Amino acid sequence: MPAPTFHFKIVVLAVFTCMLLSLPTAGEIVTKTVEYQDGDTVLEGFVAWDSEHQSEHGSAPGVLIVHQWMGLTDYEKGRCRQLAELGYVAFALDIYGKGNRPANTGEAAKQAGGFKNDRTLYRRRLNLGLEQLQKVASVDKQRTAAIGYCFGGTGVLELARSGASINGVVSFHGGLDSPTPADGANIKAKVLICHGADDPYVPTKEIDAMKQEFNSAKVDWQMIYYADAVHSFTQPLAGTDKSRGAAYNETADKRSWTAMRSFFEELFGQ
Repeated sequence: MPAPTFHFKIVVLAVFTCMLLSLPTAGEIVTKTVEYQDGDTVLEGFVAWDSEHQSEHGSAPGVLIVHQWMGLTDYEKGRCRQLAELGYVAFALDIYGKGNRPANTGEAAKQAGGFKNDRTLYRRRLNLGLEQLQKVASVDKQRTAAIGYCFGGTGVLELARSGASINGVVSFHGGLDSPTPADGANIKAKVLICHGADDPYVPTKEIDAMKQEFNSAKVDWQMIYYADAVHSFTQPLAGTDKSRGAAYNETADKRSWTAMRSFFEELFGQ
């Protein structure tokens, strides 16, 4: 077969170049710390978005992130950036208050427990975070969702139970208790629960109560169990010792993130 002519090579190169130029490219990920208040309590959140995506599309779905029991950390900020790279505007709220971060798991248990025992306060802080997300100019207020981890996984369900106008919530290894089952009737959001099949911190009776609450209220919900996964399976900071009941599981982490993305495509389209 004769070698391609010089002219043919130029045409192929031109076509290939056009293909590259037509591929979507990520712009700069812009981040900002946001202060807001609950009465006299100053809260400090974190927002991220892709500048190029916003300049091209004008608005984007907004995703609220509710932190785990150690408070708003670099973990949640990293998730904000990941979501921004996907084209969403992501806001990580602050439940505890500016500068109020547990130094250890004992303090974290006390802090988180205080909010779990005062669901009115918890829901108010959650809704204040949602308000901050909706205040971001580039957020499409008709297309919003919330995700949360552990304590935050409980939080997104409480946000939904509060009656918040939000399209969907995703709970990653969250607490699934149902202390006020009548509040299931307030839920407007679709619900995705990503749960470790071997999680020792969520009793079967709590899962059953949640199912009964959601089914009675005709909530559109789904739950995915991940084999060999315990609590905190998305968090490298939990270590890998499964015998402790909380440990990172790379496979479950990746699969649950993929499930979340599919859920968002169902909510918002491509």
